Amino acid sequence: MPAAGPRALALAVYSDATGEHFEARETGVEGVACVDDAARAIALLHRLWVTTGNESLKRWAEGLRDFVLWMHAGDGLWHNFILDWDGARNADGPTSAPGINFWQARAMLALAETATASCDDGARHLLTQALDAADLQSPPPSDVRSVHALTLLALLERALDRRLAGRLEAWCEELAACRRDTLMNSPDELGRPHLWGHVQEAVLADASVVLKRPDLLTVAETSANDVFAEVIESGFDLAHVTSYDVESAVFVMDRLAAVTGEERYSDLAQKGRRWFDGRNPAGTAVYDRTSGRVADGIDHGRLSNRSGAEANVTACLALIGDPLVVSLARSSRGAGRP
Repeated sequence: MPAAGPRALALAVYSDATGEHFEARETGVEGVACVDDAARAIALLHRLWVTTGNESLKRWAEGLRDFVLWMHAGDGLWHNFILDWDGARNADGPTSAPGINFWQARAMLALAETATASCDDGARHLLTQALDAADLQSPPPSDVRSVHALTLLALLERALDRRLAGRLEAWCEELAACRRDTLMNSPDELGRPHLWGHVQEAVLADASVVLKRPDLLTVAETSANDVFAEVIESGFDLAHVTSYDVESAVFVMDRLAAVTGEERYSDLAQKGRRWFDGRNPAGTAVYDRTSGRVADGIDHGRLSNRSGAEANVTACLALIGDPLVVSLARSSRGAGRP
């Protein structure tokens, strides 16, 4: 992405079974690459760099970070999509306009997770702007707010900041209040909550330790058992399941296992991961370990022939401890270099 800088990189949104790239068109013309995907990939590559020490992964993450910083729209908000590889921004499309939304939340989380490795003063100021914007405007849906809270948890891992802790507590109160029998993704959501991006239970579990609030853990466990346990046990026997659905479930179970020490959560996380290798209604691998390609998901028992950036990044996040993933990360020469 030379328009965003000499080392800037972006991820193509989709490819088909032959590997040919094509743009997103779910809500009209959206674009060829987005901040949503790049931000999650930054966090993934940063974690793999920390695990393996492979500097190629760090450079790859820095190239994506340059793209994310370039997409900043001002005042702690972001555009999401570029319309073409020359870098024309989709400035006002419904999945790209600046606001308190997923791409704003994921951009700031990526900056927070990489703060000690590559965040200069300008990026730290931008992160502060983004946190203030998220706090000053009307509260967003809970699935977006949970990413804001993950940003605070990432920052609080490095140093206790009473102001940030107070903000985290307020945001966790928002998350805990948005529930019926289970935590919901928004106040107007009907039926069972959607699984993609549903990580409120993970947030409340980790926040219960930081804030010394066991009541938040109680809410998290009750909701997680209702939302995820039966679905994971069934192999995600639902009409439509994406890699992102499964990664969200695995993340919640991993965090509950870490906080409670209960083996049943670890077991559920492992069962969830096996969805990628065939423990699913299609009875087939979603992650092709030979090609390295992850299908978008399973629809009515049939494997999708599409493979998007979101599917590949979220699958790798779910499988980040898998020996093959670690081995590939250790030997990777990065991406986007001649």
